[in-house]
Amino acid sequence: METQANIAKRKNITTGASAASQLSIVGSQSPGCDSVVDSKEDPDPKTTLETDEGDGKSNDIILSCPYFRNEIGGENDRQIALSRANSLALTTGETCSFESSLSSHCTNAGVSVLEVPRENQPIHREKVKRYIIEYIDLGAYYYRRFFYGKEHQNYFGIDEHLGPVAVSIRREKVEGNREKEVSPFCYRIAFRTSELTTLRGAVLEDAVPSTARHGSARGLPHKEVLEYVIPELNVQCLRQALNSPKVPEQLLKLDEQGLSFQHKVGILYCKAGQSTEEEMYNNETAGPAFEEFFDLLGQRVRLKGFTKYRAQLDNKTDSTGTHSLYTTYKDYELMFHVSTMLPYMPKNRQQLLRKRHIGNDIVTVVFQEPGALPFTPKTIRSHFQHVFVIVKVHNPCTQNVCYSVAVSRSKDVPPFGPPIPKGVTFPKSAVFRDFLLAKVINAENAAHKSEKFRAMATRTRQEYLKDLAENFVSTATVDSSVKFSFISLGAKKKEKVKPKREAYLYSTGAIVWNVIARDFGLSSDIECFLGISNEFVVLAEKESKNVVFNCSCRDVIGWTSGLMTIKLFYERGECILLSSTNNCAENVQEIVQRLEIVTRGCETKEMILRRNSLGQLGFHVNFEGIVADVEPFGFAWKAGLRQGSRLVEICKVAVATLTHEQMIDFLRTSSTVKVVIIQPFEDGSPRRGFSELCRMPVDGI
Repeated sequence: METQANIAKRKNITTGASAASQLSIVGSQSPGCDSVVDSKEDPDPKTTLETDEGDGKSNDIILSCPYFRNEIGGENDRQIALSRANSLALTTGETCSFESSLSSHCTNAGVSVLEVPRENQPIHREKVKRYIIEYIDLGAYYYRRFFYGKEHQNYFGIDEHLGPVAVSIRREKVEGNREKEVSPFCYRIAFRTSELTTLRGAVLEDAVPSTARHGSARGLPHKEVLEYVIPELNVQCLRQALNSPKVPEQLLKLDEQGLSFQHKVGILYCKAGQSTEEEMYNNETAGPAFEEFFDLLGQRVRLKGFTKYRAQLDNKTDSTGTHSLYTTYKDYELMFHVSTMLPYMPKNRQQLLRKRHIGNDIVTVVFQEPGALPFTPKTIRSHFQHVFVIVKVHNPCTQNVCYSVAVSRSKDVPPFGPPIPKGVTFPKSAVFRDFLLAKVINAENAAHKSEKFRAMATRTRQEYLKDLAENFVSTATVDSSVKFSFISLGAKKKEKVKPKREAYLYSTGAIVWNVIARDFGLSSDIECFLGISNEFVVLAEKESKNVVFNCSCRDVIGWTSGLMTIKLFYERGECILLSSTNNCAENVQEIVQRLEIVTRGCETKEMILRRNSLGQLGFHVNFEGIVADVEPFGFAWKAGLRQGSRLVEICKVAVATLTHEQMIDFLRTSSTVKVVIIQPFEDGSPRRGFSELCRMPVDGI
């Protein structure tokens, strides 16, 4: 966690298009203030920029630009797992195919909720289907879902190191607890600091060491629970919140401040031979190709009387134009500030009425007609425009119309999906519309992760917390509820009861271990946090704090565990390799136990297969690595191989990296055939990942 002192060091810094054009922010901005941006910005001599040359990526749509990073196609979500895609990339330098870029697998940046309540799991799976919305913290609803309107306790205070903090804690009964010896209670906790990341989760009561009896009607002292779960916090600084309806309302605002389902997006029109901001702003009307693009992207709406999200456009007097472009996607409303729909001023070359809106949009779509010059953010003078999505049309207004896409983002904006496939042009279709809208929404969400916008949000959050700690607290402390009799004061201090062994393995939220993960994509080892919840397996890189791997627990099909290592197989036999840190064998045992609780996978089995007199192994395997049939009482059958078994390794080579022909070649030509298999279910059906089942064609339904 960063301390309050670190937060105070943050300043408004020159980012976005202003950095590319070497212009600086004029004056200081109050948190969250969208000031009007115009071309009269003056360089601030106090603001210095580190030299950055860009990433060198250019094509006929976009040019490499200082302080920006380009996506021109072929870039993909980081994957550390051993798979055919990674194997191809390592051997041939090729990237994933168009098909893989449209996968229903949740992207790493799309993971935000690890504990999904059982009744919400079907809805959640629908939301993470392509295209996936990224960088949105749906966990911000944790307080609303599990605390608001229910009996719970809030505590506020100012910690010497962490600054203003807020804690919510609630004891609840765990439904459907499968372990009868474990207390049916857990504590839900939400811990907020000035940093934007909130600690949220649940801990089983039996997992907390306490001087009180576990499972009693009263429960454990909050002080002991908080000291166990949040050791960094000095609980003595906390005071009980006032019993006022304003408290939960303020906490809702605090937790959900970063959630926004309404986005304003600029669209600039670039004609043949054009490339500069001034040229684009001065295109008075839209041409046929631009109009065709409107019809694909959304619907024209009359602004006067418009009652939905209007993005600061005038819906009363037509001062910002008569019409605009509006659409919805999943849970989002998007209003586009279209340059040719905003008022045109013949005598104002800077077109300030247009720039007042588009220049304050974080994301800008640049639409290029055939013959337009490559775009560069160097020509844009705005410190709010951080991401440019360039769309170039080919064969407009014909049956063969299609579009190329590229992205240029400010260097401190993280990459976002959906990835642009290499060398692909998109036909005019609903699929392309969804791709583009998801790209635009993810662009804005990613931009809010940049230092500039994080600093603004952090200051706002800090003020919320400070207000709660100073104006919404009583005099009661965390341990005020603990009653001591005068007789017991001189007695020996009561020892804490140790938590029940392995009780935490039945938690509904994620359990976390420190591990070393093998990054097969980069051929290196990285320190990670492994989190396993009731719904997800996630690896977060320790250094960057980024999710580098995720899969659904329903996709886990098996594992091979050693003394210090575990190889986890998922979906079609892809795998991740994990090692325990500090030579702690107990961690591997715990991980296996947790997997047995939350997945339908099993331990793998290793077999050495002999050949008969004809040199045959006595079984057939299909292209997925699943055993189709086994010769009864043959050598393979006697070794324990059965129909439905899944081969995940052949002669120490992962099946997930092999074609069917390569698999057969290994089985036919290897002198000694050693295989690792995942045994089928008791009914003989093969173990398949949920994602794989979703992709399989089903007849007769």
